Amino acid sequence: MMLLLVKWMLGLLLMSVGIAMFVHVIRLRWQYVRLGMPSAVKGNVSGRVWQALIKTLSQGKLWKDWRSGLMHLFLFYGFLHLQIGAVDIIWKGLTGHHLPLPQYEAFVVAQEYTVLLVLAAILYAGYRRYVERLARLKRGLKPAWVLIFIVLLMASVIGTMVFERALEGATDVTGSLTAWIASVIVHSSLVVLTIGYEISWWLHLVVLLVFLVYVPQSKHFHLIVAPINLGLQRSLPNIGKLEPLDLEQEEAESFGVGAIEQFRQDQLVDLYACVECGRCTNVCPAASTGKWLSPMHLITKLRDHLTEKGAAVTSTTPWVPALHAGVMTHRWVNRGSNESVTRGQLSDEYAQAGLGQAGAVELQGGAGKSAASIAYTLSIQKQQWVGERSPITSVEPAHDARSLELISDVMSEQELWACTTCRNCEDQCPVGNEHVDKIIDMRRYLVLTRGELPTDAQRAMTNIERQGNPWGINRNDRHQWALEWERSSGRHVPVVKEAAAYDLLLFVGSMGAYDRRTQRVIRSLIRLMEAADIRYAVLGNEERSSGDTVRRLGNEFLYQELARDNIALFQKYDVKQIVTACPHTYHTIKKEYVDFGLSAEIEVYHHTEWLWKMWRTGRIQLTHAVKEKVVWHDSCYLARYNNIVAAPRELVSAIPELTLVEMERHGKDAMCCGAGGGRMWMEETEGKRVNVTRVEQALLTEPTVIGSACPYCLTMMEDGTKSLERDEIRSYDIAELVAMSVLGERE
Repeated sequence: MMLLLVKWMLGLLLMSVGIAMFVHVIRLRWQYVRLGMPSAVKGNVSGRVWQALIKTLSQGKLWKDWRSGLMHLFLFYGFLHLQIGAVDIIWKGLTGHHLPLPQYEAFVVAQEYTVLLVLAAILYAGYRRYVERLARLKRGLKPAWVLIFIVLLMASVIGTMVFERALEGATDVTGSLTAWIASVIVHSSLVVLTIGYEISWWLHLVVLLVFLVYVPQSKHFHLIVAPINLGLQRSLPNIGKLEPLDLEQEEAESFGVGAIEQFRQDQLVDLYACVECGRCTNVCPAASTGKWLSPMHLITKLRDHLTEKGAAVTSTTPWVPALHAGVMTHRWVNRGSNESVTRGQLSDEYAQAGLGQAGAVELQGGAGKSAASIAYTLSIQKQQWVGERSPITSVEPAHDARSLELISDVMSEQELWACTTCRNCEDQCPVGNEHVDKIIDMRRYLVLTRGELPTDAQRAMTNIERQGNPWGINRNDRHQWALEWERSSGRHVPVVKEAAAYDLLLFVGSMGAYDRRTQRVIRSLIRLMEAADIRYAVLGNEERSSGDTVRRLGNEFLYQELARDNIALFQKYDVKQIVTACPHTYHTIKKEYVDFGLSAEIEVYHHTEWLWKMWRTGRIQLTHAVKEKVVWHDSCYLARYNNIVAAPRELVSAIPELTLVEMERHGKDAMCCGAGGGRMWMEETEGKRVNVTRVEQALLTEPTVIGSACPYCLTMMEDGTKSLERDEIRSYDIAELVAMSVLGERE
């Protein structure tokens, strides 16, 4: 009786301490999140709860890799099942009676098989990390702790069941693995069986409580935060939509995010939801081609900085117990963060990281047909984000977190400017993290508050501000392309201010107005409009840049000015329908102009959608054969931002004698061409060129044509084939391919 009382008292004490620690750590991290600005997430609570439940219970994007999806399915539902068993084990150990569950024996047998499935899943997880050694997964002791915890938990469950059955003589239960094992040891002495049971029971309780305390202090906090984050995640039609800045705040001392607490609270929740799976970095075009940016490290560095600064601001200790002391004294060792890393340095970095020469060779384009590696980026991140427990130590003294600069001490400018805003990271993230808006917010701070950005980006931005285009060509020459075409072909392009009536406005964009190659696309699109008997018009010299480039580069002030000017033109000429050939222009007009007064009644189409609609309604006929083997490259701002994947394929596939093939990475998983986020106007001075890597992927399909539906992508694909000396491979826009079939001629 005395032993049972001691067991009760000690058990309750351990449970009380463990649960108290668990609650305390969560409360601390909630305090840190609350340091942020008010959340932008409003309303639709029931819809968001439903969204979180569906994505959590279905395991969502984990199924992009079916092996990972299956593994996590076993772990997720296995643990849900085993938690009921854990309560039963603890209760029975204290009272001698099991929970009043229906079909109890069947429940216990089911627990046994669940344990085996969870063990198989966790052993496979260890295999992927330490034997298969997936590049995106971190290794070392820290990631192994959870594997050890789970193995010990499963062992304690089996041990408790086995000794319990042996003590009770329940060795003939049909289908029970523990009953079979119990039958082997049932003849052991009562003392041995009792000791075996107590050891297993206490091991289960202690490991369970230690795991409970460890979870919110590690990446496994995602078990709690991820469902919340999935509920906060944006869905169509708001995917990729940037939040506008209120530039009229007279009391504002800065714009953008220059300190961790200037992020919104919903953005900070992302940081604690991260599971460090590396899926985001694995698909990042910057990380895959030797740039410093790693989306995973972006999140984890911001998370660590938030925890460290939050602890300093609130005068709390973020780790309970203090076994983590020292881990958070991280800082960025800024080894020339604004300087280019030459290819000659790549081999040195690989050698320092212990990765050999393979990675450096890959980045130089000498390994394989389509080399793309994240190894260099991971090695750089490991070396630069250091702490007391890192094998690399800084010569600088430890900093107070409150004195650290978010941009320079935590995030380098080099990382922020490497982003192409392709959103492949976000599309892959299983817990709903949104990386791009954080990068844009920090770019906004650099541009609007510090007045800092790369020289070539500054040049393009200044040209847009002065002349309405990135090249700085006279704004009064914006319609010159149409006048030249009229002189050479006699075809007149109507301008809205002189057009008697028109059905749609063709928003030509800066690429269409000034870039010779894109002008051919616009001419093909216009000929198709005429073939479909559509009355169209353009804005001519009154048209200005859509502003996408300057917004993604961080100049929200100039963007809002451009957006309002264009909206005023739409209102002035009573525009009802807009068609554009640029996905970037399409996205910002359709989704982001509404924040500045664009009427919801205006229909906005990308020319892919519009051509598909004309074909489906019979306004254009695909009659002429186009004998080409076309590999399709998806624009990020069509596929991932706006879910336009099927339409271009259905349309191109309908062209007689045209063969459509796919790259390994296609649709929403397609790799970026490297031009988004203002990168079109910035030189790549690190690693391998993104467009060359993408073209190499396309060439693996042995096409005659690389097809796309974006002027940036078209330019990057053509530049890539030239760089690889594959000029025989042509690049065509979808409008050009459709025009070949409808009109029977090429531009």
